[in-house]
Amino acid sequence: MKLPIIRHLTQFIEDNDQDYLVETIEVLESLTEVSSLSDEELDVLGELISNLYGAIEVHKMIRQGAEKKEALNSFMKRVTGSIDK
Repeated sequence: MKLPIIRHLTQFIEDNDQDYLVETIEVLESLTEVSSLSDEELDVLGELISNLYGAIEVHKMIRQGAEKKEALNSFMKRVTGSIDK
């Protein structure tokens, strides 16, 4: 997950609508079922999907009252904390 991408996507949600990201996730998840994709291509799709889900989670935290910077930092701490375990 990359914080600049999640920040950009969070701004996209604020400017437009979360539904665009949800639909994009559905398309990308569908693409992962293509049997001819290489492992590298699947990794790229997985990274994109993770960033999209991350932006949705950050946006949810903002809607619940967190400031954008606080929500981004909190989310990334949670992610890196789960990776370290």
